[in-house]
Amino acid sequence: MSIHPIVVYGEPVLHRRAERVTEFDDELRTLVADMYETLAVSNGVGLAAPQIGVGKQIFVYDADDEDARVRRRGVFINPVLVGSKVPEGRPDPETESEGCLSVPALDFPLKRSQKVTITGVDENGETVSLAVTGWFARIMQHEYDHLQGTLYVDRLQDKWKRRWKRAQKAEGYDVPGQSWMPGVDPDPFGHDLDTAED
Repeated sequence: MSIHPIVVYGEPVLHRRAERVTEFDDELRTLVADMYETLAVSNGVGLAAPQIGVGKQIFVYDADDEDARVRRRGVFINPVLVGSKVPEGRPDPETESEGCLSVPALDFPLKRSQKVTITGVDENGETVSLAVTGWFARIMQHEYDHLQGTLYVDRLQDKWKRRWKRAQKAEGYDVPGQSWMPGVDPDPFGHDLDTAED
């Protein structure tokens, strides 16, 4: 296994729809193993293939599902997601904020569906499915969005979108070619091992 650099907002692979996986072989299994390793070292809870520069419909996750009181770890390849209606109103900055490994050091509030069902296959082509709620549903939506070429900052409401645009300019997150290396570069979120971003 090897750890991959995580590309940053502005890299073209993050902003286009990922391609379906058609070959379930050792190369794919190695990629998935690398993604798990990269996720662990990054202190994240989810990681999509485009975030390591690979435009394929794959994401991995490893996080506590607080509603179900279990730890969940797995992969979705070529996923389909169905969510409940996104609630109306403004997001709560205390309970509805997100961060992203490809938007280092920033987080913003965003409304998400409270319940989702997601179905796909694993690295061996076996069907996998989850029905989840709350924070874990947020993780699934966030990672699924990556495969559509959408980052959470692309969905922000006007107030937070303006703040994002100012931060984007200040941080230089508008040009390709930027990345950071988990386990080598400083953790952009300043996490210890008990906290994480997706």
